[in-house]
Amino acid sequence: MVAPPKQKAFIGNKIAGKIFLFLITDDFWRDNNQIIARDIHFVREPKEGTYEIVAVFVVLYGILWNLLQLKTNSG
Repeated sequence: MVAPPKQKAFIGNKIAGKIFLFLITDDFWRDNNQIIARDIHFVREPKEGTYEIVAVFVVLYGILWNLLQLKTNSG
């Protein structure tokens, strides 16, 4: 089935370009490297904050995901 031109315009814009899903991990760098190895494109490089490490990648149809590791507060 081929989508009509009007519908094709909405491919990749299902959520208005916002991040739709969060992939929470216990090992950010392991999963980041696995995503890169699968030729998945990051649209925001890893950023380390006070409470998290996060990066944004895009999958089929332009859906944006956060790869997120929350830092634990030990002490």
